[in-house]
Amino acid sequence: MRARKKYDIHIYKLSNGVHEYQFEIGKEFFEMFDGDLVENGQLNAVVSLNKSDSMIQVDFNIEGSLELECDRSLEKFDFPIHIDQNMIYKYGEEDKELSEDVFVIEKNTQTLNVAGIMYEFIGLEIPMKKLHPKFQEEEDEDDESEGSMIYTSESEEDIEQKEEDIDPRWAALKNLKNKN
Repeated sequence: MRARKKYDIHIYKLSNGVHEYQFEIGKEFFEMFDGDLVENGQLNAVVSLNKSDSMIQVDFNIEGSLELECDRSLEKFDFPIHIDQNMIYKYGEEDKELSEDVFVIEKNTQTLNVAGIMYEFIGLEIPMKKLHPKFQEEEDEDDESEGSMIYTSESEEDIEQKEEDIDPRWAALKNLKNKN
């Protein structure tokens, strides 16, 4: 719980205008969360907060690299990320989420904790298929040949022979199709 307090922004007595905060994100940050999405990384987050009487606009700029484990070789590798996201906090009667990037907070809210939101942004940047860079070229080549047949036990002559040996009942139906 103490580690999460590092990511608190005290907004209650904050004057209207733009305020900037910097956060270092590393192993300690990822240990705060239960998921095993990421275990380690070196990231720098710049959070720019624009406060007005009716709302707070928060811009997140997160850059650095995550240590991911390759799905193919289980080797660790650094995955570079760059995140630019915006959030809006409007003042209202009760805390609720209006959309994925608009929240309503009570007028007397003392602090905003940005740790959870930054963790979500980072999680969204992680690819479903985590491949070490040395496998990226092979993967790109595989994608180009996708959809083409690589191997078949039948020769082209066998395939042509099958097409010629059509049941006469199907041939009659095929003739109906060709008339239209």
